[in-house]
Amino acid sequence: MTVLYEDNHIIAVNKTCNEIVQGDKTGDTPLSETVKAYIKEKYNKPGEVFLGVTHRLDRPTSGVVLFARTSKALTRLNEMFREKSSSLPFREGSGLGPIKKTYWAIVQGAPKQSEARLENWLVRNEAQNKSYIAKPGAKEAKQAILSYKTLAKGENYTLLEVNLETGRHHQIRCQLAAIGCPIKGDLKYGAKRSNPDGGICLHARQIEFIHPVSKQNICITAPVPNDSLWQQFAALVH
Repeated sequence: MTVLYEDNHIIAVNKTCNEIVQGDKTGDTPLSETVKAYIKEKYNKPGEVFLGVTHRLDRPTSGVVLFARTSKALTRLNEMFREKSSSLPFREGSGLGPIKKTYWAIVQGAPKQSEARLENWLVRNEAQNKSYIAKPGAKEAKQAILSYKTLAKGENYTLLEVNLETGRHHQIRCQLAAIGCPIKGDLKYGAKRSNPDGGICLHARQIEFIHPVSKQNICITAPVPNDSLWQQFAALVH
């Protein structure tokens, strides 16, 4: 486990693909329990360690995950994750505003436009654990908005930076596939082949927010996976 940021109220770690953030029916040890064990050992804490899950990443996705170490931080971070626009008032009146998440995605081919804003309506199929593009106003459809820009191009793949305006189920995976650019390794949404590690090339690259207690601006960046293609693209960006 790689710790990216840590203080008395929050801790951020770099999740690897195939880790789960919270426990599920698989029975696999979740990242939250690994972080709890780390805190318990590092600070020699007796009894149960408090750790609040503020958001999740899909199992095959890698990148930064933020946890709360106190109930005060958890309450405020939960509210911040629900914010959709900085123009909306923060209900507790603290003015902390929304949390900004930036993703990197390696996709097949290249989008027709090097950068664009995508607006779709998505319907989630619970049985298939998959989302589909739907007509506006369709039953149970939710609006999904993101923007992307091209960071680097390779012979067969393109590195995109994605910023979410909404947080829908499999939103990035579904919307990028809909423009003919499925994420590398994402068989569920049309990728040609799987990745050797079973993950997909979607990485929660950065998270930026106002600290829920100190009110300082915090920006946390997660290094890309130790994979040759990821490393090649990261080198091109820098």
